[in-house]
Amino acid sequence: MTKQFSTFYLQHLMFGVESQNIQEVLRTVELTEVPLAPKAIAGLMNLRGQIVSALDLRQRLELNDRQKAHPPTGVVIRTVDGLMGLLVDGIGDVMDVDESTFEESPETLAPQMRSVIVGVHKLKGNLMHVLDTSSVCDLKGLQDAKA
Repeated sequence: MTKQFSTFYLQHLMFGVESQNIQEVLRTVELTEVPLAPKAIAGLMNLRGQIVSALDLRQRLELNDRQKAHPPTGVVIRTVDGLMGLLVDGIGDVMDVDESTFEESPETLAPQMRSVIVGVHKLKGNLMHVLDTSSVCDLKGLQDAKA
């Protein structure tokens, strides 16, 4: 049994989201800032007239800030609450992955990352962290406002 994942990168880590949950990929992202929003909310995107919140995954997962010389790529995902934009470092491939390569999340993952990862697929030379889109888009615990 295989599943199809769309992959993307943050720092040196590969992440995957089941392809049926991907609306589209945006190479360039123009954002409107949201005052007093949590740091993880990078802003709002206008997606052909539809306003979509953009979540900076680096901030959400408590990774190092992105260098300004490398603008993010947007991955628009479908959630039960509507569309959400995820800002990532780069886009990977669409992969068919066999279920036999799936394992639970490693204990060594930081708690913030572990809370939004379903598990990992061991691939040749890499681990693909399977992102739980419902958990990553749940912002109830994020209280720190932008400075």
